[in-house]
Amino acid sequence: MIPGDGIGPELMLHVKEIFRHSCVPVDFEVVNVNSTSNDENDIQNAITAIRRNRVALKGNIETNHNMPPSHRSRNSLLRTSLDLYANVIHCRSLPGVQTRHKDIDIFIVRENTEGEYSSLEHESVPGVVESLKIITRTNSLRIAEYAFKLAREKGRKKITAVHKANIMKLGDGLFLQCCKEVASGYPDITFESMIVDNTTMQLVSNPQQFDVMVMPNLYGNIVNNVCAGLVGGPGLVPGANYGTAYAVFETATRNTGKSIANKNIANPTAMLLASCMMLDHLKLHSYAASIRKAIMESMNEHRMHTPDIGGQGTTSEVVQSVCKQIIVKNGRAVTA
Repeated sequence: MIPGDGIGPELMLHVKEIFRHSCVPVDFEVVNVNSTSNDENDIQNAITAIRRNRVALKGNIETNHNMPPSHRSRNSLLRTSLDLYANVIHCRSLPGVQTRHKDIDIFIVRENTEGEYSSLEHESVPGVVESLKIITRTNSLRIAEYAFKLAREKGRKKITAVHKANIMKLGDGLFLQCCKEVASGYPDITFESMIVDNTTMQLVSNPQQFDVMVMPNLYGNIVNNVCAGLVGGPGLVPGANYGTAYAVFETATRNTGKSIANKNIANPTAMLLASCMMLDHLKLHSYAASIRKAIMESMNEHRMHTPDIGGQGTTSEVVQSVCKQIIVKNGRAVTA
């Protein structure tokens, strides 16, 4: 467990509370990461712990643009060091949450290790900065294959590849070509491509047209946040980062919630749902199902809504409501 910054530590305590109440057979090793230090020992300790345990639940770690160029993003270090190449969020409408659009149900698959986030940039002459966007055939094929396998596993019928190949003909062109190659091996799944700027407009106007989406790193970051906004905000959407050997679960957006930390008003839903994704990954499916169902039932009570989704409920009240929905029989959690 990596509590992270802002609201992360308090949300992690609530995850532990629900796990204890539900008798979930999981023990946490806690590793704190200092996002403001240039010393990378803390993030290296976290990486070592994940290699040891092979799975982690992580709060958001702040990325400060005011830090010097030598300061490397802890989030990026974690993903690249462990080769967590697939970022996956399941963005869907939740019961009781009032939004403009209904019945949204989208899987977003984001390549997590290269693209604009390769951290390769330099100032060639004063006032001129060159940043390298890395797109490789190997990693593009890998993320496309992951997206199509996920679609087939989840019974999805369509994949949309998001790109800017009309302008970046080599980089994004390679990514798009790799998606087309992989699509040819999945004739049961409809494949389409869409330019990223059009994608954001289509998401806002008609999000129900999307089923599974796959895209490079930066576009994925943008689309993740747009989709989170469509279903109610960053406090509602869980995310996961998968590699061949390790998995890290967190909220879908990188907002640390620093301004509302320790005020007991943070929405715990995204982090609780991320913990359910972790339990499914650990094959503790019955615990995940019980906690997830309890979360959804609590969402139907408007008095349990936190301020970010128009309510006046507190974090602890939401967690207590979730616990009340869960009954433990013979050491296993069942939903009332």
